[in-house]
Amino acid sequence: IVTGKPIALGGSQGRASATSRGVTHIALAALRHRGIEPSRASAAVQGFGKVGADAARFLAEAGVTVAGVSDQYGAVFNAAGLDIEALSDHVRATGSVVGFAGAEAIDGAQLITLDVDLLVPAAVEGVLHGGNAATVRATVIVEGANGPTTPGADRILRENDVLVVPDILANAGGVIVSYFEWVQANQAYWWRADEVESRLEERMLSAWQHVLGYAEARGLSLRTAATALAVERVAEAHKLRGLYP
Repeated sequence: IVTGKPIALGGSQGRASATSRGVTHIALAALRHRGIEPSRASAAVQGFGKVGADAARFLAEAGVTVAGVSDQYGAVFNAAGLDIEALSDHVRATGSVVGFAGAEAIDGAQLITLDVDLLVPAAVEGVLHGGNAATVRATVIVEGANGPTTPGADRILRENDVLVVPDILANAGGVIVSYFEWVQANQAYWWRADEVESRLEERMLSAWQHVLGYAEARGLSLRTAATALAVERVAEAHKLRGLYP
């Protein structure tokens, strides 16, 4: 019943980075949906912690130019792309992205307004709100954090044709691999890291296709579609099975 355990206690390979991998799978799919090849895309990641740091690394490995990264102390920018491994070393040594030699310093709030294709808010809730949503220049927003976009910002972003992939879909990778951990423990048979990552990718992209199809068929935002689809599935199961016990 407990997931996220150390490997020695029956944990799963890939659990630590699962949320970040899931965010990356969805981000790449969303970029392609908007006609943007990842190898020609630029990104900014707000937050360089448990989710943001690995998301930035995986995006860079996929060919995306990660131009800006921020944390609670400040932000750094390099239009040609940040060296994420070097930045990670700097953060381990200093505790912050601030002062990284391979980039220029910018204000943390400025990261939201960078002229990039993809914005990944991966730290705290409410960073996109009615006061700054109109200044967002990204084409795609993929929510790595829980609740980073307020309802007011959601409306503004939709009016400006910004594709917002909601947290309920985008950052589900951690929950999915926790489920994988439970499955493996029930079988007493543990999967290799590549097996976990392959199954995670399949689940994330399947969910993306279901939510996207539901949204397009009904003219909904991805956030509304994800919520409606979830409620619909639960309601259907209740109707088929009945209330119990």
